[in-house]
Amino acid sequence: MLNTINFCIVAAIVLYLVIMLGIGYVFSKKNESASDFYLGGRKIGPLVTAMSAEASDMSSWLLMGLPGVAYLSGVCDAFWTAIGLAIGTWVNWLVVARRLRRYSSNIDAITVPDFFSKRYHDNTKLLNLIAALVIIIFFIPYTASGFAACGKLFNSLFGVNYQVAMIASALVILCYTVMGGFSAVSTTDLIQSCVMTIALVVVLGFGISSAGGWGAVVSNAQALPGYLSVTAMHDRATGGAASYGFITIISTMAWGLGYFGMPHILLRFMAIKDEKKLVLSRRIASIWVVIAMSVAIIIGLVGYGMTKAGALEFLEGSASETVIVKIAGLISQKGIFAAIVAGVILAGILAATMSTSDSQMLAAASSVSQNIVTDFFKVKMTEKQSLRVARLTIVVISVIAVLLANDPNSSVFGIVSFAWAGFGGAFGAVMLCALFWKRSNTAGALAGMIAGGATVFIWKYLVRPIGGAWNIYELLPAFIVSLIAVVVVSLLTKAPDESVVAEFEAAKQK
Repeated sequence: MLNTINFCIVAAIVLYLVIMLGIGYVFSKKNESASDFYLGGRKIGPLVTAMSAEASDMSSWLLMGLPGVAYLSGVCDAFWTAIGLAIGTWVNWLVVARRLRRYSSNIDAITVPDFFSKRYHDNTKLLNLIAALVIIIFFIPYTASGFAACGKLFNSLFGVNYQVAMIASALVILCYTVMGGFSAVSTTDLIQSCVMTIALVVVLGFGISSAGGWGAVVSNAQALPGYLSVTAMHDRATGGAASYGFITIISTMAWGLGYFGMPHILLRFMAIKDEKKLVLSRRIASIWVVIAMSVAIIIGLVGYGMTKAGALEFLEGSASETVIVKIAGLISQKGIFAAIVAGVILAGILAATMSTSDSQMLAAASSVSQNIVTDFFKVKMTEKQSLRVARLTIVVISVIAVLLANDPNSSVFGIVSFAWAGFGGAFGAVMLCALFWKRSNTAGALAGMIAGGATVFIWKYLVRPIGGAWNIYELLPAFIVSLIAVVVVSLLTKAPDESVVAEFEAAKQK
């Protein structure tokens, strides 16, 4: 019976992966230019825009990192992170989306570095180069976290060698991304968001039942000091509650600032066919992300309830991130149909991982082929050559990410947290100033990008270890430092030319 169950699970996952590859193949026939490959020719509809943005945003963090945090320490940390992300999602769609779509279209920018360069008329292409390097530096470990999540999934469920499972998953993601480009990535992301939703709902229902009902889940959670509090978190080491003060809350909510600098999300805004449809996209995206994160946190609490009920083994450290995987394994023991459902749930975790990894690889590839090779080094290539370089870059990035993901004990939440801070710190304030402050200039944007990116490393590895009041998520100080750098340097240097200001004003109209 066990072999039959495993066969059903694997069959469901394989079918899902074949569909993803099929989509990549279909769209491979439609990529005739760099704009098609990187931005879908700006022909993406509102539903695909919304769901692909949120699917690529949430990543394996939604189905592994967030439930794992809630499972180990309770509501508090996960709650304030989710609040910050929910607010950031809504504000990003409300404030940034339409202006960026219009502005990028007016100046014919097809990548985020390309937008910065053309926005400021940077003839040196330094903005292009620095922005592209930032994307490469932070997207490679981000992509590695996705590959690691895939490896953990198959290792914890089937006992498959972690490295083998991780590499196999990476190959599938690589194949359909290389073939189909942005359109394939966005379409698969829409499907993946649906699969992720199914996974969350089924796991939640089964988990509550296995834990003895919702009352038992709440009762077990209340027995742990700080587990259900939003001002304290449970400390597994001491068995008590650790204070979660105002500064820590603000620091955690700062996750929301990252949205203003996420290249793979900003590209969705640039790619939509009709900017007027962004209102519908915003509503769909905001509602989905709030519901999905809420359910993910509750699943973490339910997982602990299942542990107390004896239905689930206790998960320590990074193993807590496999709570949904473990629950799916229990579901699979209920018969053939249940095994197929479990396969869909596990495909949902793969979907969460793939929807982000494919977007990240595509953005990093565009940074190398379009922004560094073509724009900075001025290497002239035909459309076919440009596409060939982009695809080769995706392969190279995948290989490096696989090497970085080699450690099975790495934390998905920890890696995503650092990469998220990197983009928010380097690009967040710069993007807002580029869109809404006409006095900002090339020098200011460069200063903000470099200062913000550097602050992420300095704060993470030198300042934050001091602890106490300095134990603040590196995104917050990096964003503030970047904003100050943009404003101060812009005011101290030459104002933008009239042509730059005219383009800025044109983007405001309509």
